[in-house]
Amino acid sequence: MLTVTLEQNGPIPLNVQLQCAASELLALVGPSGSGKTSVLRAIAGLLGVAKGRVSLDADVWLDTINSVNVPAEQRPIGMVFQHYALFPHLSAIDNVKLALPKSEPAENAMKLLADMQLDGLAARRAHELSGGQRQRVALARALARRPKLLLLDEAFSAVDQPTRHALYDELIKLRETVHLPIVMVTHDLREARLLADRMCILQRGETLQDGTPEHVLSRPRNARVAALVGLRDIHAGVFRKATGDASQGMLVWGTSSGGVQLQTTDKGRLDDGAAVRWVIAGEHVQLHVQAPAGPNVLPCKVNRLRQLGEITTVECQLRQPPEAHLHLDMMTRQVKKQGLEAGSRVFLQLDPDGIHIMPVRGEARQAS
Repeated sequence: MLTVTLEQNGPIPLNVQLQCAASELLALVGPSGSGKTSVLRAIAGLLGVAKGRVSLDADVWLDTINSVNVPAEQRPIGMVFQHYALFPHLSAIDNVKLALPKSEPAENAMKLLADMQLDGLAARRAHELSGGQRQRVALARALARRPKLLLLDEAFSAVDQPTRHALYDELIKLRETVHLPIVMVTHDLREARLLADRMCILQRGETLQDGTPEHVLSRPRNARVAALVGLRDIHAGVFRKATGDASQGMLVWGTSSGGVQLQTTDKGRLDDGAAVRWVIAGEHVQLHVQAPAGPNVLPCKVNRLRQLGEITTVECQLRQPPEAHLHLDMMTRQVKKQGLEAGSRVFLQLDPDGIHIMPVRGEARQAS
């Protein structure tokens, strides 16, 4: 288990706590300047911090209280950078050989390249390789160190989309054979959701929330996290407790004096009449052209459609107060099949269990 605690006020503010188990991939996600790469560099021993502790199982690499700071070159870490960081004057095979432990035979470098489907390109230098091939060499070199931890710093962002997906496949295959913690820095939520077992949301060097991608994206801890994970529709409302069933609640979308009433669940963490914000992930929203049976059916009209390849964003507006907007990503094929266009009358149905409610004040409390 990798366990990391980092604290300092400056020059790079950090307030980070994270863990990553063996065979687990943890994605560090956040906007530019959120401290993602700084955290990775601190784990690797490339960035000093005022206060912190970094350990992998029983091995302690950093413990500022006890004056422990293992140099970077002595930490069994493999690291892959965004821009490859290969030695340009060396061939692919020589780049990998340099990272091999002295006790290992040189032919092991060729095996690593073969594992990356590069054995036919071993003699080529970096400028003779494509971006994807360079990144495979960089990954082979990182593994040549026989690391106990693998760090990926935006490792897939400098290549085109087809190459990126090919590298995803290589990483997935690698995880089947190499059982070590992997920490990945990315700004791409889709990449994190596709590859990661867990994700940690960072902003200004601070850990805001971690958990499985599904949990973080559908149940953000507060409105700040909701915005960072790309939830566009963050609504205001008032929470009401239901009478007779403690597990059920009512969300008034709008104000306490008027608005749409939505059935939801009550986890017992909010007072009756509490002002809240709430979100709902797209997988919990269904669009219908005819009113369906069941709770939380909202008459809407389509304001506009924005098509981006196979995905179309449908912007809907409630036909009753608070006349708010909801955005729903749908397959373009389905949009055309249903004949949706600006002005279409539709019905949105919100799953009560998918409505995630966040208190306006005291955001440090766990959200309902």
